[in-house]
Amino acid sequence: MLNLEHSITISNTKCLITKEDNIWLWHRRVAHIHKDHLNKLSKKELVIGLPKLKFSKDKLCDACQKGKQVKASFKSQNLISTSRPLQLIHMDLFGLSRTMSLGGNYYGLVMVDDYSRFTWVMFLANKSEAFNAFNKFAKLVQNEKTTNITSIRSDHGGEFQNVLFQKFCEEHDIDPNFSAPRTPQQNGVVERKNRSLEELAIIMLNETKLPKYFWADAINTTCHVLNKVLIIHILKRTPYEIYKGRKPNISYFRVFGCKCFVLNNGKEQLGKFDAKDDEEIFLGYSTNSKAYRVYNKRTLVVEESVHVVFDETNKQEVKQTEIEDLTDLLDQPPLENEQSEMPKESESNETIEKTSELNNCLRNGKLQRIYQLKI
Repeated sequence: MLNLEHSITISNTKCLITKEDNIWLWHRRVAHIHKDHLNKLSKKELVIGLPKLKFSKDKLCDACQKGKQVKASFKSQNLISTSRPLQLIHMDLFGLSRTMSLGGNYYGLVMVDDYSRFTWVMFLANKSEAFNAFNKFAKLVQNEKTTNITSIRSDHGGEFQNVLFQKFCEEHDIDPNFSAPRTPQQNGVVERKNRSLEELAIIMLNETKLPKYFWADAINTTCHVLNKVLIIHILKRTPYEIYKGRKPNISYFRVFGCKCFVLNNGKEQLGKFDAKDDEEIFLGYSTNSKAYRVYNKRTLVVEESVHVVFDETNKQEVKQTEIEDLTDLLDQPPLENEQSEMPKESESNETIEKTSELNNCLRNGKLQRIYQLKI
């Protein structure tokens, strides 16, 4: 399998840019994390591929200022109560999103390993899919680490406290722990992670002016980045290094939402004078292969490819005509008047009915064209 970290060259990004521009480029590539954090990563050489730069916080980032205006009211506790990966998994479900994602989902299931703080996100169309998603996740990580999950911690939501989860835990000797009702602080590890994912995703969507139906891609990219750049203060390493056992390589990171060009590479029969690539939008990193995920504005298709050239100096926007084409395909009203908010739990009956209708559209194959994956 092609290794994205070692096989993709970065020669196409070399250009004459100032040191200050390079600093801000990396700030955007790593999902707008704090510049003090970037300084620690660079100084202590905790990652591979990050240049030796001094990241100053004198200059304000407009996107960060808008997205981080409100802070969490409770302080993070740097405590690790476990001694190995998979000993304790924190879980939480966020949603219902007011906007269906490009993949037809409204919820996100977030799972955090207590020891390494490595994080996984799985997107769901309905709450009822939570158990199947966790079952798939458990098999994946237990096979990968050749060890079993010992305990899980979640709130009292019906998606976790039910017969299916209880039976699964009994069969696999997993100890389920639940936080006290209406006390999310007791599930604080994953609650804080949710907040970080949503906050940084909002920043990236606002900066790029992309429509809100890209929210799942923004969260997925944020999760991928944070796993490789956060520093666990007690262990002085990143979640990726703690969980995988090797330093992360971030040299392939690119700015979410930037303009890019993807080689046709046999996807379509080209005429002698046809362009050999398409202008597309960078949406993140594949979870199934070592490739980039991009959105083709011409075909309205999400593709995966390694043959990508990036223009990170250009803030890519989706034109109104393209939004109308996509919403016609989805049978949805245009998204231009939606608020810049991430999923909320309470929704009106009218919204719930619309959700059900759109899910039916998804099952009938109306989204197949826009969410087709190509390698």
